[in-house]
Amino acid sequence: MHEMSICQALMDQVERIALEQGASQVDSIVLSVGPLSGVEPVLLNRAFEIACLHTIAENSTLEIETGPVVVECRSCGASGEAEVNRLMCASCGDWQVNVVQGDELLLMRLEVSGVPPSTHEENQA
Repeated sequence: MHEMSICQALMDQVERIALEQGASQVDSIVLSVGPLSGVEPVLLNRAFEIACLHTIAENSTLEIETGPVVVECRSCGASGEAEVNRLMCASCGDWQVNVVQGDELLLMRLEVSGVPPSTHEENQA
């Protein structure tokens, strides 16, 4: 299950960001997971429960946002949504498309607490 290694890498990134901000706790993590990312959100949630143990994010929640697959046609230039198993232009039907959205795995937002006032004020400036 590669979702566990993804979660371990996520915890490394989350801990680094939280420590840079001087936070003592991570409250929530929001990810964007595209349908073509190769990541199963249900398995990612399960792996997260284990990966966050004994970390600064141990009591955090994980929110996974998903969106559509969006392609741009190389023939007609149109952009539009496509089905995961049918990456074709919705406008002209051509199969020569570039994936614009839907293959991402992004850390969108991280909410932390326990930031000392001086650190918080410096980061706001």
